[in-house]
Order: sequence, then C-alpha cells, then structure tokens
Amino acid sequence: MTGPTGPTGLAELTVLAELTGTPGLLTLEAQLRLVGAALVTAGLVHAVLPRAIGWPADLAGTTLLTRQVSYAHLFFIGLACALLGLLPLCLAPDLLAGGRLGTALLAGQTLFWGLRWLFEFAYFSPRLWRGDRLRTVAHLGLSVLWTWVTAVFAAALWHTV
Repeated sequence: MTGPTGPTGLAELTVLAELTGTPGLLTLEAQLRLVGAALVTAGLVHAVLPRAIGWPADLAGTTLLTRQVSYAHLFFIGLACALLGLLPLCLAPDLLAGGRLGTALLAGQTLFWGLRWLFEFAYFSPRLWRGDRLRTVAHLGLSVLWTWVTAVFAAALWHTV
C-alpha cells in the first residue's frame, strides 16, 4: 500500500518531520546520509584510537607479530568503517531505489552493523567500563550509535522490499 510520498510509513515520517520543523533531517534519505557521515567519522577516529585507549603501552610487552597484526587490523577496520559509510553518504537515493544491488547492500549493512550492536552487549564484558566514567560514557554512546545505525539501515531495507 502506498501513500502520496511512497510506501506506508514514509508518508507518516514526512508529516512528523514537517510538524517538528526538521523535515530535512528526519527523512530516510537524510538519516542514511547522517549514518554515512557518522561511519566515515568512526573510520577516521581509528587513526587516534590506539593512543586514546592505551595500546602502545599495552602492546609493548607483546611480540612484534602481535603488535603489527593489531595495528593492521585496526587500520582495515577503520578503512571498512569509512568505506561502508561512503555508500549511504554518497548514494542514499540509489540505495533507497529498491534495485537488487541497493537492497543487497542494505541487507549486508543491516546484518554487519546489527552484529556490531550485538557484540556491544554480548561480547564486551561490563568489567571493561563499569566504575570508569569515561568508558561508561563511551559504552553508552556506542550503544546508542550502533542502535541508530542498525535501525536506519533496517528501515531503509524495509523500505526497499
């Protein structure tokens, strides 16, 4: 069933956006672009992440192989975040167009970031952040970030099927 602005749900979102005075930011396309910008930023943050979380000191006592693998993986995770963010940042209308490729990319992004959301709660031990104000804030912030990212990709996927 479709409304004047597309599939059911999108019309309601458009009305909500107009009522709140922020029509541009609440559209699905705008949310995809914002998620893309956040993911590109997350990718860039990986450049300073090792120092911020104390990796040089932590890895000093490990083998050269462990240090190099750790930094190589960090580089490629940052690159993957940036590249996965460029897709919705630059190609949001194409992703929402409903073609096979766009739908497949949205399904992949939804699965990938949904698993990252799951890891925030199921893999990382609360001992890592409990009792430490900065790490607790980081955990809460990342929880909100991964929830938002996953929800936007899931909504976009829902829109295309």
